[in-house]
Amino acid sequence: MKIIARVRSPFPEKFGIPRQSGLSELPAKIVFEPEYRVPEAFRGLEGFSHIWIIWGFSGTERSGWTPTVRPPKLGGNKRVGVFATRSPFRPNPIGLSSVRLERIDFEESESPVLYVSGADIMDGTPVFDIKPYLAYTDCHADAAGGFALQDKQGALEVVFGEGTLEKIPQELRKGLAEILSQDPRPGYQHSPERVYIMDFGGKEIKFTVDGKTLTVISAETLSRL
Repeated sequence: MKIIARVRSPFPEKFGIPRQSGLSELPAKIVFEPEYRVPEAFRGLEGFSHIWIIWGFSGTERSGWTPTVRPPKLGGNKRVGVFATRSPFRPNPIGLSSVRLERIDFEESESPVLYVSGADIMDGTPVFDIKPYLAYTDCHADAAGGFALQDKQGALEVVFGEGTLEKIPQELRKGLAEILSQDPRPGYQHSPERVYIMDFGGKEIKFTVDGKTLTVISAETLSRL
C-alpha cells in the first residue's frame, strides 16, 4: 500500500493517546503527500461531517504475531484473542479511526489539508486511505460491546495545579482534560505516589492519580535538542 498522507497531532509518543477515536475533541490535521495534493480528489468531501482514516501503527515494531494479547483495561494480566481487540500488535498493523471533519483548507502551502477532531493517532502516523463516514450504515445503535468500556465519559476528576492550565494552549485545554479524565495509565498501575509523564502538544505533562482524582502537577515546554 502507498502512504498518501501523514497525521499531525499533539501526541509525539504513544503514552496518553486516547484508546479509541471520538473520545476527545482534540484537533489534528491530515497532510497529504505531494502526489495526492490534487483538489479534485476531495471534491464533495466537504458535505460529510465525519470520515474514516485507515492508517498504520508506525510506533509499534514486532516481528511475527501472537494469537492473544493483554488489553490494558483488563489490568494487563488477562489474555483475549487479538481479533477481539484493537491492539496494535496484529498480523497487519493497520488502524481504523472515525473522526469529525472540521474543514478542508485549500489555501495552505501543503493544501488540501484536512482538519479533524477526535483522532486517536500519534504524530507522524502514515495514512493509507480516507473514506466518508455514512451514519445510515456505519452506525449500529444496538451493537454489543463485549468486554470493552461502554461509556465514553471519563472516570477521573482532573485537577490542574496552580499555574499549569495557563501553560497549555487554549485550543488544547479541553481535549487534554478529556484524555486525562479517561485515565491514560496502564490498567495495572495504581500507586498514588507515582508521577506519570506524558508528552503532549510540545509540553511535558506530569500528573499523579490518587483514587478518582488526577492532579496535573506541571506542564513545561519540551526542550528539543
